[in-house]
Amino acid sequence: MFDIDRFVSDCCDAVENDPTHKSAAEVVRRAMAEPSKVLDAIGEPAEPGITPLYQSSKLTILSLAWKPSTTIPPHNHEMWAVIGILGGREDNIFWRRIKDHPDGLIEAAGAQALSTGDVCPLGEDIIHSVTNPIPRLTAALHVYGGDFFEAERSEWEAEGLTEHQLDIETVRARFSK
Repeated sequence: MFDIDRFVSDCCDAVENDPTHKSAAEVVRRAMAEPSKVLDAIGEPAEPGITPLYQSSKLTILSLAWKPSTTIPPHNHEMWAVIGILGGREDNIFWRRIKDHPDGLIEAAGAQALSTGDVCPLGEDIIHSVTNPIPRLTAALHVYGGDFFEAERSEWEAEGLTEHQLDIETVRARFSK
C-alpha cells in the first residue's frame, strides 16, 4: 500500500540530504514501481486539475491530471523536477536556447514519450513542452525542487517561440475543466 505521508517524508529527506534531483528521483522511481497503488492512495482523477500534496520553499509535490489532447507550450521551471506517470501518456519535447540569440529563442533538442510507470528527472535548466496525446486523462505525480507556485519562470509562445514570463494562473487554467 502506498502511503502519501511516507512519500512526502521520503521526498523531504531526499532533498535535505541531496539538493539535486537525483535522490528525489529514486523516491519517485520506488513509487512508480506500482503506479496503481499510488493512484489508489491519492484517488483516480475524474477531471483535470492540479492537486498540491505538499508545498514548501524547498519542495512541491503535485498530483496532476491532464485533459485529453492538451499541449502545454515550452516552459522552464527554474528548479529541478521529477515526473512519474500514474496513468496515460505524456509526450515531452525538450528545447534549448539558441546561443547568443537576443530574443531568447529556442530550438528543439530532443523528445521523450512517457507512459504509465515511467519516471523522468528534469534538471533545473530544462525547457520542455508537454502533450497528452491520448483521448483520456493522463495522471502524473510531479516533484519539484522548490515552490512551484512562487517561482518566476518563462514560457515560450507556441508559434514564434518567443520568451515571456509565465503566469501561474494561466497554468492553473490549463489544468481545469
